[in-house]
Amino acid sequence: MSFNSAENAAVAPHHVTAGVRAWIGLAVLALPTLLLGLDITILYLALPALAEALQPGSTQVLWIMDIYGFMIAGFLVTMGALGDRIGRRKLLMIGAFCFALASIFAAYAPTAEILILARALLGIAGATLMPSTLALISNLFHVGKQRALAIGIWATMFALGMALGPVVGGVLLERYWWGSAFLVAVPVIIVLLCAAPVFLPEYKNPARAKPDLGSVVLSLLGILPIIYGFKELSRSGLSVALIGYFGLGIIGLLLFIKRQRVIGTPILDLRLFCNKTFNLALLVLLTGLIGVAGMMLLVTQYLQLIAGFSPVVAGLWLGPPALMMVLAGLVAPLLAGRFSPATVLAAALMLASAGSGLVAIADPAQLQVGLVVSGFSLIYFGLGALAALGTDLVVSSAPPEQAGSASAMSEMAQELGVALGVALLGSLALFVYQLHVTGQYASSAVVDMQLVQQGLWAVEAAADSLSAEVHNVARLAFNKGMQVVAIFSSVVFVLLALATTTALRPLEANTGKQECEQA
Repeated sequence: MSFNSAENAAVAPHHVTAGVRAWIGLAVLALPTLLLGLDITILYLALPALAEALQPGSTQVLWIMDIYGFMIAGFLVTMGALGDRIGRRKLLMIGAFCFALASIFAAYAPTAEILILARALLGIAGATLMPSTLALISNLFHVGKQRALAIGIWATMFALGMALGPVVGGVLLERYWWGSAFLVAVPVIIVLLCAAPVFLPEYKNPARAKPDLGSVVLSLLGILPIIYGFKELSRSGLSVALIGYFGLGIIGLLLFIKRQRVIGTPILDLRLFCNKTFNLALLVLLTGLIGVAGMMLLVTQYLQLIAGFSPVVAGLWLGPPALMMVLAGLVAPLLAGRFSPATVLAAALMLASAGSGLVAIADPAQLQVGLVVSGFSLIYFGLGALAALGTDLVVSSAPPEQAGSASAMSEMAQELGVALGVALLGSLALFVYQLHVTGQYASSAVVDMQLVQQGLWAVEAAADSLSAEVHNVARLAFNKGMQVVAIFSSVVFVLLALATTTALRPLEANTGKQECEQA
């Protein structure tokens, strides 16, 4: 098969086994995938040095951290459709080149405002990479078992990048300035741009028109306010302004859906949602990520605020969970070839439930890092299987010409799941925390309740002005909040396991492209 022929890539028979060249192509696709994961977490350790150099305000710090994810989430659907239109490899290379330029721009940003702009551009470029890499896998691998394994490796590389971020950031900051965290992308992109034309196929749908500008605007109007609203909800709680953001996002999504129904060239073909496997796989991805993200937020805080580890040491403690995720991403697709994907996914979700149970039984009055990390490792094992098998179910249930849009929806479900998990389960943990500290100091005029109720991080930041007793009460309250969230997540994982066995498994016999007429 000629890798320069979009037509040949489109009609490749589904029984053709991938050769060495396809696996080398997967290694090429792993480069930007690893980079995207790395870029999410590498900035965490660079933030103190960055703040000292640029002196950003508190609001600017939040935008520096968050606008990258906002732009990725906002442009995923658009870039998935654009890749189907102009060529997935072409969009990948254009996006990679722009990602390298934006990385250099960010590394040498002289002010906080310029850095925010650079991070926004990085997010837009990143949105071209995510659906392009995943969609191209469907062009490289046509046998179901091989494609599932390839997607498992793809998901594993993204997770590995996130796990390596703090470690790589710590090593760089020991020798170089904060901007070096962004320059990591440049040599990776150079290798990608050299290898992509040789080892990656091109695919585009000539019948697909250019993305509709009105649809692009409405998709941003629908997605960005909702993602922003959930992130702010986790920080400051519900407010009139946040209700307005959610309302604006819902209106934007409704208008977006309406426009996709009436125009002849939608950027998201709503007939995708007539496939029950596609819908259920998206729902499992979304809901599963809610439980995982909530636990991720609290366990990372536990390692730093309760155990007192530095970011580098905390990152090393997260090494075993990361290895479990890598293991699941590789093993789950192989097991799914012998058993059914729904069976393997349900078993992995039950392991995640057991892991949440281990976190829940950790004694709130004692430091039990080993037990918490062991439980979190099982949760991450479930995440690895969920990301690999769930993503494969989403992509494989869509027609080849819509793989870009299906890939974008898969990524969107995961982005939204993380935002929801941090917001909702973070708020639940804070609610339990506040109940506990209020019960302890309700009648005390000595303790600054407004400060204490902000959370354990505020108590630790004010270490010199609060007594040891207050610190102990706050730590105990945090642990109780983490326990409640762990119990909630455990129940969620069990329900998802039941859903996969009772609803998803019967659909596996008919993963064909169920279609419906677009209203």
